[in-house]
Amino acid sequence: MSRSTPTRASVRDHAHDSAETWVEHAETTLAAAGHKRGGARRALIELLGAQQCALTAQEIEDALRRSGTRPVSRASIYRVLDELERLRLVQRVEIGQSMVRYERVSDKAEHHHHLVCDECGTVMPFTDPALERAIQTLSRRVPLTVSDHEIVLHGACQDCAA
Repeated sequence: MSRSTPTRASVRDHAHDSAETWVEHAETTLAAAGHKRGGARRALIELLGAQQCALTAQEIEDALRRSGTRPVSRASIYRVLDELERLRLVQRVEIGQSMVRYERVSDKAEHHHHLVCDECGTVMPFTDPALERAIQTLSRRVPLTVSDHEIVLHGACQDCAA
């Protein structure tokens, strides 16, 4: 049995399909929890659905402003993020530097960790199957049922290290 390596297009298509599925799932979950549809909530959900990595509330506000949707106040952004976090649709990503980012809770196929440049503040997602295997092995040896994990590596990006 041979394994085929996914092409960039198929990976992009999977991410697009997954993002659409997440947006639908988020809307269904919010409706089931009694939340009414709203323009600000919908815009934020669509924005998060399209992201590959975590964003700050400021970055979300800026992206919504650039998108041409009606302006969304920072207070509304935090309120919606709190609702989404309570419903386990988004997760907070603590990257240090007194900065909190938010990203959608994704399926295991999209799980990633974060590289943070301490010089310019750039945050980049990364995946490493060997790291995931090591965490699984470790979780069998510790007295804790590991349900989730987040790795944040700090350093200097290639541009800042140059």
